[in-house]
Amino acid sequence: MQLTVRDAARMLDLSEHAVQEHIQKGEMPSQCVNGRHFLNRDELVEWATEHGVAIAGPAAGDMERMPALSDALKAGGIVHGLPGTDKDSVLRHLVESMPLPADVDPDFLHSVLLAREALGSTAIGDGVAVPHPRSPILLRVPTALVTLCFLENPIDFEALDGKPVHALFSMISPTTRIHLHLLSRLAFALRDPGFKEGIARRADAEEILAAARRIEAQPASGK
Repeated sequence: MQLTVRDAARMLDLSEHAVQEHIQKGEMPSQCVNGRHFLNRDELVEWATEHGVAIAGPAAGDMERMPALSDALKAGGIVHGLPGTDKDSVLRHLVESMPLPADVDPDFLHSVLLAREALGSTAIGDGVAVPHPRSPILLRVPTALVTLCFLENPIDFEALDGKPVHALFSMISPTTRIHLHLLSRLAFALRDPGFKEGIARRADAEEILAAARRIEAQPASGK
């Protein structure tokens, strides 16, 4: 879906001037057509997630049909002590820890995630990475899955802030719309001090799920 600068500003709750500045500096992905800039929604959601920028959610009626982040996390699982000594091995163990459908080839998924990392690190800072390809991982699953893995040993993920990564979030979704919704909800949750603190100290699954539910219960979380 193509967005105008005005659409992007509303989506990110930024001024049009701020969006134009990001574009002019080459910081925000866009295309120029006849002197006007247009942005791809999928790329913009990824950019916002990587830069810790909150994303405006869909209307309340749409929210009711979208899965909650807490439900997707519960379905995908929260894993502690994921082994691995580099990106390759960590992503391999990540894929193995995800509750994938029987018809999904884990080797293919691993190669897709590695290819995405070759384009640029998915680390978003503060020891967190969100490994996913630029095109959402869409599989025949009844509901979306978000898997959170805490690494046994933090590794260098080439993060912009230079911090080693200790937590990975990865997701698979039945539709692009659900994927973008969950990516935006995750970006919003990672701006919450309590949720971030729980991730930083590798809290147990129940505490993390409770923090996600608390955020979802806040009226502002739907904005």
